[in-house]
Amino acid sequence: MNTQALSTGTARSLAQRARAFYALTKPRVVSLIVFTTVIGMLLATPGMVPPQVLLAGTLGIALVAGAAAAVNCLVEQRIDALMQRTRWRPLPRGELGALQTLMFAGAVGGVGLWVLAQFVNALTMWLTLATFVGYAVVYTVILKPATPQNIVIGGASGAMPPVLGWAAVTGQVTIEAMLLFLIIFAWTPPHFWSLALYRTEDYARAGLPMLPVTHGKEYTRLQVLLYTIILFGVSLLPYVVRMSGVLYLVAACALGVVFLGYAMRIYRSYSDRLARSMFRYSIIYLAALFAALLVDHYLAL
Repeated sequence: MNTQALSTGTARSLAQRARAFYALTKPRVVSLIVFTTVIGMLLATPGMVPPQVLLAGTLGIALVAGAAAAVNCLVEQRIDALMQRTRWRPLPRGELGALQTLMFAGAVGGVGLWVLAQFVNALTMWLTLATFVGYAVVYTVILKPATPQNIVIGGASGAMPPVLGWAAVTGQVTIEAMLLFLIIFAWTPPHFWSLALYRTEDYARAGLPMLPVTHGKEYTRLQVLLYTIILFGVSLLPYVVRMSGVLYLVAACALGVVFLGYAMRIYRSYSDRLARSMFRYSIIYLAALFAALLVDHYLAL
């Protein structure tokens, strides 16, 4: 009976530890990274993506993204403990230690880079490594605690997944891949600043110089509107360069008008509830925009 209880307790403990390591990788964020990566792969060729490239590329990039997220959690564990939306993470709760997290990130990231080098191509591996450094070091360690423009500058790392997918299939980075990069790059500020608007007290408590903390909510609301206008224009570029057709143009306009509507309402009559709605819609917007690109791509074949 004692042996059975001990076995059950051990299994439960291992399951809890596994869930904690999984939480370190920020799976919801990684799922969006994987989605845009795969879209980049599929858009890069008029035919089928070779199965090895599709599977190995997706796996490798996902693993490195998860490792970068774990390093982010390690560096920001003190900050996470002060913020309501992040205090549940494994490190602030004491479920994992710093050494365990570092070893986990190194192992997962190392395997991911090896998979890319072995089964995809060297360019994708190096670009993915650069993206890891950009997010885990440049953004997390240097930019985020130093400047309210952290999201704008650091957004370059977050905009790389479709470029990585494109490079995995073609072995090069073309203007079409950079247009996908620009869309996510322009999307990042209104996405994160809408979150920062209703989490201003959280960021202030943690001592992070997010834009609403350093420049006030009214200025941030204006920046959200301006960047949303920029995003609307950038989202039309795939049609302008004939990367996509009318179906995508209609989808981009419809999705963009809704996004602009949120931004204008936030600027004119702000509420936390509205900012939450815009933040949630921004995720739907990006997924739907890239899905429209993909549908348009295959209908044009």
